Amino acid sequence: MVLSSKSPILFLILILLFFVVSCNSPSAREEKRTYRIGYMVCNSKEETLHRFMPLTEYLGNKLGVNFEAVTIDTMDFTKEVGNLDFTHTNSLLYIIMNRNHGVEILAAEKAGPLGGRSNGAIVTLKRNTIRSLKDLRGKTMVFGPMLAPTAYMSQLDLLLKGGINPEDDLAFYSIPSGSYKHEKVIYGVLFEKYDAGAFPMLDFEKMVKEGKIDRDDFRIIAEGEAMPYCNFGVTQRVDDSLAKKFKKALLDIKKNDTVKINGEVVRVLDRAEIDGYEDTTDKDFDVVREMARRTNMPPYQRY
Repeated sequence: MVLSSKSPILFLILILLFFVVSCNSPSAREEKRTYRIGYMVCNSKEETLHRFMPLTEYLGNKLGVNFEAVTIDTMDFTKEVGNLDFTHTNSLLYIIMNRNHGVEILAAEKAGPLGGRSNGAIVTLKRNTIRSLKDLRGKTMVFGPMLAPTAYMSQLDLLLKGGINPEDDLAFYSIPSGSYKHEKVIYGVLFEKYDAGAFPMLDFEKMVKEGKIDRDDFRIIAEGEAMPYCNFGVTQRVDDSLAKKFKKALLDIKKNDTVKINGEVVRVLDRAEIDGYEDTTDKDFDVVREMARRTNMPPYQRY
């Protein structure tokens, strides 16, 4: 083969093109770092991922990083927090992790009539004779998970203030196991397995709205004070710059914002079953801290 005088130039052009293509190939590009978001299991691991995977994808697109969604049982969260970058938990878990692991608050979740806050209640059926806390003496009661601030701690606080010690004054009490614990509590009262139940009002109102229960069947005999509910926090592994961008992305989410996931375009907030996010500070959680101290709950338990 005879090369022309132009062949060396052509050869150099081909070499340059090879390097340009190679440097822009997926294998040669620097891969985006992956950050782990730990989501407290709400009703079940499957339900939690269904609700929050679109939000996770949306945040990754906005910030230009990869986020991995990890579901963690409430009781296991503090064991896993050292392996997480961001946390999505209830307010009691937040104050535990803030005190013991340095997790800082970013934003509060808004859902229902109280926005970024929620409250718990002690509820019974209208057709029975229980009309006040004192009527619970000798009766049976079902609570939500022990680390649920509006399904256990709030109601324990109400009982103690009303002179009722669950250990001494109730005939017995129980906490359901498995998934959808809050619904199990509500149905436990409805079907008269228990005389009274500890309900998060947010879950109670949701079941009424969905037509699963009739509000007129129930009597609320005591309601706890409103407190921050679910929220996003950031661990010490994340630099301040990314934490601020993450917070802004949360606060900027609008009702009609969508993301494409698994071939489907979904509204981020609708899928998460929330109304949005609002700014909050660590001081806003002092109400949770004070209640935890009164009820001998973590992180202030004395024995």
